[in-house]
Amino acid sequence: MGKFRGWHIVAGIAAMVLTGILGTAMGLNNTAAFMSSCVAFVAVSLWVDSRISLRRREAAQRGAREAALEAEQPKREGRGT
Repeated sequence: MGKFRGWHIVAGIAAMVLTGILGTAMGLNNTAAFMSSCVAFVAVSLWVDSRISLRRREAAQRGAREAALEAEQPKREGRGT
């Protein structure tokens, strides 16, 4: 995923376009197609944002656990004379 922080917006726009096309194909008027597209945008962008933040939170916790384990282990020196 890299440094780009707008994946939830990209997913929301894709859902909005798809919903608009499907709404028009189903015979909805322009207002209904637009409103359903807006609902899809909000729903998908919030869902993707929550999934991304959950994944980042788990990665941060995993990193903190690994750092704590490394700090607990005593530093061993080589065999003395």
